[in-house]
Amino acid sequence: MSAFLTLIQTRLRQRAAYARTRAALRSMPLDVAIDLDIYPLDADRLAAKAVYGR
Repeated sequence: MSAFLTLIQTRLRQRAAYARTRAALRSMPLDVAIDLDIYPLDADRLAAKAVYGR
């Protein structure tokens, strides 16, 4: 049971990190995003890669 709760906690932390990262990427000013070579509509994909490694 302990392993299951640990897994749930880990997944919840990852989901929160994903949501924060995605929100930060979406709210980034366009000129900054262009300088970093980030397309704002790719925020979901970039956040997933940063948090989950995929």
